[in-house]
Amino acid sequence: MIIKLISGVLILFTAYMGLKHGWQALHIKPGDTGPEVELFNKLNLSPVAIKAIGVLSIMGALLILAPQTFFIGNLLNVVVIVSLMAMFLNVGEIKPTLIEIPFLIVPLLLIYLKYPLEFS
Repeated sequence: MIIKLISGVLILFTAYMGLKHGWQALHIKPGDTGPEVELFNKLNLSPVAIKAIGVLSIMGALLILAPQTFFIGNLLNVVVIVSLMAMFLNVGEIKPTLIEIPFLIVPLLLIYLKYPLEFS
């Protein structure tokens, strides 16, 4: 029971963070300022690439909410996070890479714990 509760809380946390960060990425405009914008500028990503990351983040957040797409949503989140980490390392940004590690562990942990409301 405790494991299912932990899994449920992690799902809600992951969905919230995915929606929040995805929404922010979709609404970044040229000339905006802020920590996220500065990181994306350091990565030298085009506005289209930033919006694609936002869409993928939102998709991953929504997909983990249903038991049928739970695994795919978590897998999508892992791919997005690992891709961002690789891009950060490519430009020499160690701190953002390290900050992403807990966010990488969460979807992997969720895959291991499985969907909490599935009765099998």
